[in-house]
Order: sequence, then C-alpha cells, then structure tokens
Amino acid sequence: MALPLHRPGGGDGLADPQEAEKFLRLFHAENPSAGPFWPRLHQVLAEIDAWGTYTHTADELAYGARVAWRNSNRCIGRLYWHSLRVRDRRHVDTAEGVAVESVAHLREATNEGRIRPTITVFAPDRPGRPGPRILNEQLIRYAGYRALDGSILAGDARNADLTAMARRLGWSGGPGTDFDVLPLVIEAGGRPPLLATVPADAILEVPLVHPVFPWFAELGLRWHAVPAISGMCLEIGGVCYPCAPFNGWYMGTEIGARNLADTDRYDMLEVVARRLGLDTSNERTLWKDQALVELNVAVLHSFERAQVTITDHHTESRRFMSHLEREERSGRICPADWSWIVPPLSGSLTPVFHRYYDDVQLSPAFVHHPRKSDYEG
Repeated sequence: MALPLHRPGGGDGLADPQEAEKFLRLFHAENPSAGPFWPRLHQVLAEIDAWGTYTHTADELAYGARVAWRNSNRCIGRLYWHSLRVRDRRHVDTAEGVAVESVAHLREATNEGRIRPTITVFAPDRPGRPGPRILNEQLIRYAGYRALDGSILAGDARNADLTAMARRLGWSGGPGTDFDVLPLVIEAGGRPPLLATVPADAILEVPLVHPVFPWFAELGLRWHAVPAISGMCLEIGGVCYPCAPFNGWYMGTEIGARNLADTDRYDMLEVVARRLGLDTSNERTLWKDQALVELNVAVLHSFERAQVTITDHHTESRRFMSHLEREERSGRICPADWSWIVPPLSGSLTPVFHRYYDDVQLSPAFVHHPRKSDYEG
C-alpha cells in the first residue's frame, strides 16, 4: 500500500465549512438513501459555527474512509475500495486505548493470513483538543540500529530515527537482529508518548524461501503480512482524524523490489547475486536485474506457501485498469501518480505503464500533516 502526498495545514481542529459542504454534497449524491441534503448541511454548518467543527454520522465516516482510499493517487490496489472494513473508534482518545485497538486492528486484519482491508478511526482533531497520533509509519516496523558513525549495524535503515527515539523514551531495544519489531509510539492528551509493545501473536510474519534455491532460507529474511499505515491523517469534509491506521494487502514488489532491495533499506541485491553466482563486476551483466527477479520470486512463493494474501504486479496492474474503467464509466476522475502506479519491476510489461493519468488531489483523502513531536530527534 503506497503513501499519498503531503498536504499543508491541519492540526488546529477547525473544520472548513466549504470542505464540509463539498463532502456532504458528494455523500448525498452517491448515497441517495441517506436522506435530504439541505437539513443535514444546515445542521453541520450550525455545529461549525458553534463549536468550530462537527461530527460525522457513522455512515458518513465509513463512506469518507472508503472514498479516501478511492482517491489515493499513489495506490494501485483500489479496485476493492468499497470493501474496506471501517472500525469506528472515535470515542478512543487515550494512548492506552489507541494501543489496545491498534493490536485488535492487526488481529482482525490479519485474519489468519486472509488479509482484510481495514481502517480504525480514532478521535479527530478538535479546537483546542488534538486527537491522538501514532508516530510509527506503520503499525509493524522493524528497528534500525545505527552506530556512532551513522552506519546501520542491523535492521531497517528507514526506521533508525524512530528506533533512536524509542530508545530515548525507554525502549531497551530488541536482540539487535534485522527484524526486531518496534513498539508503537503513541501521543495523546498532551502527555509524553506511550511505548506500547505489539504482542507477538498479533504479528504474522512470513519466512522467505525460494522455490528453486535451498540456500535462500539461510539468508534469514522474513516480512510481516499486514502493511498497516499508521502515520497519516484521514481527512473527511474538513475534519482531520490524525490517527486512522489502515491496510490493504501487499503487492510482492513492495517487499521484494523496495523494502529488501533498496540501498537505503535492506540492500540485499548483491548478497543474492553472489549466492546466485552472478558476475557483479559490471552493471552491464544485469546482475541486479536477475537478483531482483529471484528476490521477488521468493517473496511471492513464500507468502503463497504460508497461505497469506499477496498479489503480484502483473495481476494488480490489470486490476487497476479495471478500476480505472469503472471510475470512468461512473463519470469520476481516477487520480493516479504514474511514478507510483507503475510497478518497480518490469514496469513496461504491465498495462499501467502505457498511458497517462490525472494526477490531482481529491478529498476525502489520506494525507500527511507534518507535526514534529517534542520527542523526535
């Protein structure tokens, strides 16, 4: 599941009346059974006038969350946007409550390997009362251990800053392996962040093996099953929900062509290439390309063997084209960022490569409202 763009603003808790009206018009246009539009609009505008914000109905929240997925211009897996399970936890505004419900989210979304697209929506920002937020990018992230000289000793380099912050807050650290799961770092109520360990039974991990090369298992690679993004705001009709973790399921290249292959992540290509016996002395031997393919073969094979939902980039590209056609038939714009929609492996072999897209920002949306914590480095 890819990340949408940054958007400025947010954080003051004030709802924009124009955004509220725009959302309500869309909601009532696409949900004719929702009742009359004008009385609801007048009610919402009165709430904003009195309190600076308003409260979505359960139906408005569920619809808004699903349309935010539909509008995610960097996500290729939007065909099933209408099937997103919405867990309404707006009454939860404490760090302890967020921790408990985030673990419940993982258990429900994991579903013994049959991954279910799920979102849990916590308390929104309100004037003078910011909602809770999770500082982790995803509910499951592997620690990155940095040496004094800045080099990475073990783990995921992307998470080195979060790991350092967790340690400053009192996390003793894991055993120092490449796959130590970080605790959740949760801010709420203006209090110091809470460190919350994610129980092992809420984390499904897949050990990576190769269907042809037995030595691949010796690399000790694995990855978690649920990509639950937790560091973004859900924006619906001018209301910001800063804590709304959501997940789909993985496309294999997210793990095999990015997480494990990028030089600023696990940087495994040369290791795999050498075990394959490839000539790495010159890039023109295409050793990187061959190693990348075998790494992705291992990811797809391992998830399938473990009976954990995953998709490949060829299948997902075709599904996205079906989604695009459906949206166009419905008279809607399907926003898409070409550089993210095209897979990072064999892009020109997929149908999404061979066309342009409307790269526009629509609302509702998942967005970044950068808000630096006092505890971040």
